[in-house]
Amino acid sequence: MKLNERSLAFYATCDSPADNAGFLYKRGERHTAYHRRWFVLKGNMLFYFEERESREPVGVIVLEGCNVELCDSAEDFAFAIRFGGTKSRTYVLAAESQAAMESWVKSLSRASFDYMRLVVRELEKQLQEMRWGLAGGCGGSRESPGAWKPKLLGLEQSRERLPALPAVLPKENGCAVWNNVLGVDQAPDTSGCGGHDDEGNPRPPPLPPRRRVSNGEAASAGAAGVEGPSAFCRLHEQYSREMARLRQDWQQRRRGPRP
Repeated sequence: MKLNERSLAFYATCDSPADNAGFLYKRGERHTAYHRRWFVLKGNMLFYFEERESREPVGVIVLEGCNVELCDSAEDFAFAIRFGGTKSRTYVLAAESQAAMESWVKSLSRASFDYMRLVVRELEKQLQEMRWGLAGGCGGSRESPGAWKPKLLGLEQSRERLPALPAVLPKENGCAVWNNVLGVDQAPDTSGCGGHDDEGNPRPPPLPPRRRVSNGEAASAGAAGVEGPSAFCRLHEQYSREMARLRQDWQQRRRGPRP
């Protein structure tokens, strides 16, 4: 990897906020002695300086493809940055306290772009679940955002809004219940008017409450049903005679008195 030294030096000492900073003990590559260095973590780059007031860093560690783990060492609170590969170098560092070591291990483990990619994927997944949950709570469908369908216009849109009618109308006591044709169980509306549903279509007026018929009332209703045709015939004959008499009187008045 080729890096521009001037750009790295400027980035390490600029006023951009650091993810972590502090003194750590760094073990040498050739000699096992530890040297106290000032470390600054910015993004996925770990800079280290000889002193805190130094203008240029002594070195930089690019935190990609590595693991941060605790290790056994002569120094207390030691941890290592291990890279994959047989010839890759392992950086052994030591903090001044347990809290500082935990802070550095956590910061270094989250510094790589691989970790940030996993975080972004997890956040996108949670966002999609939240959108699906809101759509389901508002009565919408729980389809994925990618399953987008264009809106239908004209006749096709009106057909889509109309619900499918059942093949056989539901019946109650042998009679078709006209307000249940759509097959939707709705609570009875007691407001006295039909109003409109969610789609803007007018609702039918509510049915009057059904009253149970006693045995005596059923028997009298049956008798009336049997006598219904004969009573109608008698009324028809009576009104026919009355109409004939009135028509005859009217014709006589029209002709005038007889001479």
